[in-house]
Amino acid sequence: MKGFQFNGIASGIKTNGKKDLGVIYSQRPACAAALFTTNKVVAAPVILGRERIVPGICQAVVVNSGNANCFTGKQGYKDAVETARVAAEALNIPEDLVLVSSTGVIGAPLPMEKMHTGIPLVVADMASDKADDFAEAILTTDLAKKMVSKTCTIKGKTFTVCGFAKGSGMIRPNMATMLAFVCTDLDISSTLLKTVLQKACGVSFNRISVDGDTSTNDMLIAMANGMSGAVLEDSDDALEFQRVMDETLLELSKMVVRDGEGATKLARIVVRGAASAHDAFLTAEAIAHSNLVKTALYGEDPNWGRITAAAGRSGAMVDPDKMDLFFGEVPLVMGGVWQGVDAEKEAAKGMKADELEIVLDLNLGDHSDFFMFCDFSENYVKINADYRS
Repeated sequence: MKGFQFNGIASGIKTNGKKDLGVIYSQRPACAAALFTTNKVVAAPVILGRERIVPGICQAVVVNSGNANCFTGKQGYKDAVETARVAAEALNIPEDLVLVSSTGVIGAPLPMEKMHTGIPLVVADMASDKADDFAEAILTTDLAKKMVSKTCTIKGKTFTVCGFAKGSGMIRPNMATMLAFVCTDLDISSTLLKTVLQKACGVSFNRISVDGDTSTNDMLIAMANGMSGAVLEDSDDALEFQRVMDETLLELSKMVVRDGEGATKLARIVVRGAASAHDAFLTAEAIAHSNLVKTALYGEDPNWGRITAAAGRSGAMVDPDKMDLFFGEVPLVMGGVWQGVDAEKEAAKGMKADELEIVLDLNLGDHSDFFMFCDFSENYVKINADYRS
């Protein structure tokens, strides 16, 4: 991908010696768009980001893990501004072209001495082939790096889209995931970039759940520097870019769910036959967020009653006498009637796989929707009980 450089280092913010400070840099100012958490308790970088993204231009993003810089008051905001200033000075670019992002424990002041010493070091060693280092530096409880790269062509010109994400717990996005960043060398306006980003987010990060919690630091930033020579000029081009962005964010969001804290299985709940699009969304969301459904998934128990009960409390229009429910290809409920022990045994076999699709047909209309979610294991409790230890 042309014109972007990355890096990630261990600056000492994390006490375990792992990488905790990363940077994305565009060699020239990029058109930019961003989405932020809808949580009313927000981190300082979110407040600053909302202000700075308004002109639709960004040249660098500095990300730290291990400290959320949230619930840190006026000093936290000053620290976010100072982080951007130090990065701008190291990069020799205007300060207002730097966005900052943080993830980690809420409440502790950002260790600015680490930022002052670490940022010049991470900037000094940036390179186009250090995306892996950046992807590692933004992780917290994640077990795996999350990166996706796709190459596409518009009118004979090739461009690349590269996406990064972190997220493992505190996942119930109402805009994006915990942290996500997308870079492309396509030439596109910031206005259109935001439209594409919102649509792609709606069918990816806004359709996943690990534990039903919405983070204070959720941030999805996209940057387009136009250095590939490919220019988005018409509606056909826009459709092609939308497809690539959709695929990129969907793959990243799937990685987030698969890497959910303590997760052993990934499930996709598809609701079809709903009376309205809103009903389809409400039903799928209620099932994906249900702790009882998640624990049954972990126990490889096709407990269809938990799924139909979640649908019933979702607020959507449902009729239990019309419901059909499938685990994979196995029908467990047809027309509101349980299909018996043998059907459950067959469904249980399919639940031994690490990926499963569940389909609930409400048979009330033509609308459908989906969510991706993971199971709940004992390890989720252990990870979060020890998070600040």
